Amino acid sequence: MSAEFGGRSGLQGKLSSWLRGRRPKEAASDGGREDLLLAAAGAGLPLAPAAHPAGYRCSCERVGCPTPARHPVSFAWQTQSTTDRAQIERWARHQPEANFITATGMVHDVLDVPLEAGREAVERLLDAGVEVGPVAESDDGRMLLFTLTRGTPEDEDEWWPCELDCHPETMDEHPGLRWHCRGSYVLVPPARLPGEGRTVHWVRGPEHPLPDPLTLLETLTDACSRHAGAESEHEGASWPLRR
Repeated sequence: MSAEFGGRSGLQGKLSSWLRGRRPKEAASDGGREDLLLAAAGAGLPLAPAAHPAGYRCSCERVGCPTPARHPVSFAWQTQSTTDRAQIERWARHQPEANFITATGMVHDVLDVPLEAGREAVERLLDAGVEVGPVAESDDGRMLLFTLTRGTPEDEDEWWPCELDCHPETMDEHPGLRWHCRGSYVLVPPARLPGEGRTVHWVRGPEHPLPDPLTLLETLTDACSRHAGAESEHEGASWPLRR
């Protein structure tokens, strides 16, 4: 289910083939979709149904939906999210067009970075022998790195809200990085985005162990800083929509 890494060595690093746009062969059939969802749930990622594309719009039919095909169907998504196999099978079969979200801050967090910065960081991490864990790419230009959660520490005063590093005023400290923890969610592969052929897909599947996010953070923020520097002349670029 996940892309296989390795096989080529040298200066290109462990991700050389992937960095040229390789993605895993995710089955297009309903059965393949269901298998991928069950694999994510089996790895401990709690799932809930989400909206899906309706042409170039969102299935929620909200005029001007700010996050088309990227948001949960129910306002109760946090309590609805589950890893229960039977429930996920029912959802997948009764809502064959639906995307699914995974609620963060329960079992896992997600470090959400610009795609090129993420690719650079993951190559460096793997070359250094650091366990990266599951990784997904989104065709809207983002990379999602799944990690253990930091959202439920013993001291509740220490939990980090999903807003950390998500606003323009924090960009100097952590440019381009969003940390999804308690109270947030991301689309889980396989998911479809508005626009022809645009998806969210695994490049390292959920069978990979979840790493501690702090083992990835320095490399990711460093790559994001360089990426932001390279893009600094694009002053008109808008900040990505919050989830």
